[in-house]
Amino acid sequence: MTDLVAEITALKQREDATILAHYYQDSEIQELADFTGDSLKLARAATQVRSKTIVFCGVHFMAETAKILNPEKRVLLPDLRAGCSLADSCPADKLRRYQEMLRSQGRRFQTVAYINSSAAVKALSDWIVTSGNAEEVVRRVPPDQEILFVPDRHLGQYLEEVTGRKMILWNGSCMVHEIFSVGDLLAQKRKLPHARTIAHPECPANIREHSDFVGGTEAMLRYVASFAEPTDFLVATEANMLWQLRTKVPRHRYHPVPGITCACNKCPHMARNTLEKLRDCLERGSPEIVWQPEFARAREVLQRSLLN
Repeated sequence: MTDLVAEITALKQREDATILAHYYQDSEIQELADFTGDSLKLARAATQVRSKTIVFCGVHFMAETAKILNPEKRVLLPDLRAGCSLADSCPADKLRRYQEMLRSQGRRFQTVAYINSSAAVKALSDWIVTSGNAEEVVRRVPPDQEILFVPDRHLGQYLEEVTGRKMILWNGSCMVHEIFSVGDLLAQKRKLPHARTIAHPECPANIREHSDFVGGTEAMLRYVASFAEPTDFLVATEANMLWQLRTKVPRHRYHPVPGITCACNKCPHMARNTLEKLRDCLERGSPEIVWQPEFARAREVLQRSLLN
């Protein structure tokens, strides 16, 4: 492992590269990264990178977003197969047909897309949101316009609850957050009655309603940091987030909420990125995210939504 990290460090210097890693990456990748964060933090960090190359340790839509915001830079992704169940649930051609149907009915609406979507979907949207800025952006949509929210129905339901805006919800969900077991969560709460439960808004309503706090990963960090005394937290999000919580706020005790079929939930797509693949992509200069025609329109929407 020491040799592998040394190789990556040397290659990073040789290739003038900056490594960005999502909180859902394995801990050894997060430790090595120059920047870690959620989708919003990393999108903003990508615009501040001064090196010629960005290596994005996350999933495909994240690396694609980094390229869209940095067209002049080389953006590498250790494994192109690192996809996203949410992005896959909303193909651009299907969204376009649905938008056309709504317009044919005379409905006036704006499309708000979760960042967990393809560039082609972003190009069809009026706004892009992350779990960190979704509530703020939704409140910016004029009240005389309906909101078509894609692709995560659970995040959309949560936003309906906190903003009071009714939405047309696309029927998509995250394969990780979808399978948290409410029965196991309630059993954990009985064993640890004084524990606080924190949940990601991609979780279904039956998990959110039993939670003390609902928010994205950056908001989770701020929330646990607000507790001065050591506290137990039940954490309903991708399990690698626990490493970040333990690193940033080590005074607390963190317990993963089990999934229906496993003791903790890890994203199989995020897991495709490994230190070996990180080294290899720096060595070869590939896989690379290449500029596509739809990136130009997606760039306009991303800049308006995330950077202003």
